[in-house]
Amino acid sequence: MLEQYLPFVGLIIFGNIENLILSSQGVVQGADPKTLGGLSIIVVILWFIIGTVLTDVAIQYANVIGFIGGLAIFILGIQAVYEAIKNIRGA
Repeated sequence: MLEQYLPFVGLIIFGNIENLILSSQGVVQGADPKTLGGLSIIVVILWFIIGTVLTDVAIQYANVIGFIGGLAIFILGIQAVYEAIKNIRGA
C-alpha cells in the first residue's frame, strides 16, 4: 500500500524544508509567529488533503512534480540566504 507513495518521499522531505524556509523568511520580515504558524498548519493540511485525493492522478507526474518542487525549494533557499545576508549587513 505504501509503495505507491514512494515516489513522493523526496517531495515530502523537501516540502518540510520549504515550509521552514518560508517560515524563516516570514520571521525575518517581522510577521507574527502565531499567525505564521497557523497559516503554515492550514497549508500543510490542505496539501495533505490534495495529496490524498489526487495521488492516483499525480503519480503519473511524480518526476515532474519532484523536479518542480526541488527547483522551488532551491530558489527559495537562495532567496532566504540572500535576504538573511542583506539583513545581517544592514544591522
